[in-house]
Amino acid sequence: MTKELLQMAGLYLAVVNLWAFLAMGVDKRRAERGKWRVSEKALFLPAVLFGALGGLLGMKVFHHKTKHWYFRWGFPLLLVLQLAALGWLGWRFILN
Repeated sequence: MTKELLQMAGLYLAVVNLWAFLAMGVDKRRAERGKWRVSEKALFLPAVLFGALGGLLGMKVFHHKTKHWYFRWGFPLLLVLQLAALGWLGWRFILN
């Protein structure tokens, strides 16, 4: 795997995790102000696209969506699956 491809993958992961983190913050702020909210599908989208860590950190930092079981259990489950996938890809393509 080329260095450029690894850099692009790292940049992608940083962007999608930042997106998930900020989406949680924006929705929390809108909820507090009684404004239009970010849909739950829109909060899950970056998490599913390998941004589960950012979404989970956003939940913790902003204390948002922590009472909804599908966020409380879904984001950590997605994170475990994503770490396993990244570990497998690293083992398969980088270490071999």
